[in-house]
Amino acid sequence: MLTATTLSEQLEAQRDDRLRVLIAGAGVAGVTLASFLRTRGLHPVLIERMPRMEHPGYMLALMPTVDPVLKDIGVHDEYLARSAPLTRYAFRSHRGRTLRTDDLGALLSLHGDYQGIERGVLLEVLTAHGCPVTFDTTITTIGDDVGFSSRERAAFDLVVAADGIHSRTRDLLEVGEVSTVDTGWAGWVTWSDALGDDPALGEELWGDGLFLGVYPVKDRIGIFLGGPVADLRIGPSALAARVRKAAPEIGPRLGAALDAVTADPDTYLWPLTDVRAQRWIDARRHAVLLGDAASGFLPTAGIGAGMAMESAWMLGRMLAHADRTSLSAVLAEWEHVQKPRVESAQSNSRMLAKLMFRRGRAVAWLRETAMRVMTVKAVLGPIIRLIAEQPDPDAAAESAISAR
Repeated sequence: MLTATTLSEQLEAQRDDRLRVLIAGAGVAGVTLASFLRTRGLHPVLIERMPRMEHPGYMLALMPTVDPVLKDIGVHDEYLARSAPLTRYAFRSHRGRTLRTDDLGALLSLHGDYQGIERGVLLEVLTAHGCPVTFDTTITTIGDDVGFSSRERAAFDLVVAADGIHSRTRDLLEVGEVSTVDTGWAGWVTWSDALGDDPALGEELWGDGLFLGVYPVKDRIGIFLGGPVADLRIGPSALAARVRKAAPEIGPRLGAALDAVTADPDTYLWPLTDVRAQRWIDARRHAVLLGDAASGFLPTAGIGAGMAMESAWMLGRMLAHADRTSLSAVLAEWEHVQKPRVESAQSNSRMLAKLMFRRGRAVAWLRETAMRVMTVKAVLGPIIRLIAEQPDPDAAAESAISAR
């Protein structure tokens, strides 16, 4: 679990580490890196700008890229126990009828597990062996040392900005252009206990200016109901009623999902935007971007959180080979290996967004015609290749050090 700890206590614990690492952001990427480094005998300082962990959470689909990450941290069994298999995927027409159902389990089983999990539960799993964090703290300056909002100062060998898509730490770094894709869509997230007859089934309805998805997690399903931002002003209940009218064939499971949206007084609104930094490393400040701060994903391919965890694991495994003299070379090789992988997956998510987040009856008909013949394997082909070609971080680190 995350344990609230003062900054001075964290700094004292780190005093004799061979690499002094500061991680800004206790989200999925930051916690993954912090937990991994602690298994290697380091004491990374972890800070979080929120005064407490009160993120409302959402559902994550994690592909097999995360299996080696969780095994190295020693929490893979707990992860499987607290997540749910996502083995089948159904695509529904704009009228709500199921057009096709694909076997995701058979597609991905060769590579490992494909699981649904709540974000908050994932953070608990990642910190099962304990993880100190200093809340309500941000970085204010980065130079020869780091200044904090608490007015304390300390020197580090590496600063990791893992504080999300709207990273404040990134604004202090020289990482080139930071571009974004704004789909103009957003959606509400909530939960339902109505698992239906097939609890391992994920379903999506791509409508005319509407999107409804349900995704399994442990003992319940996560629900996303969205549309163009301008259309969301009517509120979740009214949008749910619009879906019922537009898609009368949704069936009891999706009907229960809409009931849950209507009944929830505190749904979480998720804007569908992403971000991409031109560079991940600011060598002058000995700092790197990680996770959403480097490449924040649209949720369309279900790969963003997994790639953030993989990037953190790659970085941690490579840092295990580094000392202060080889650190720059190791970081450069990490960016060289990992950045193209992440951006390839991000581009796939952007491509799917162009297909999914559209409006117009004619567009809906054309899309459904294409989806009748387009397999999930074809759509996710680039992602599956990334899974199959996961790089060896130890070999990458050794190559970087020997090439210095």
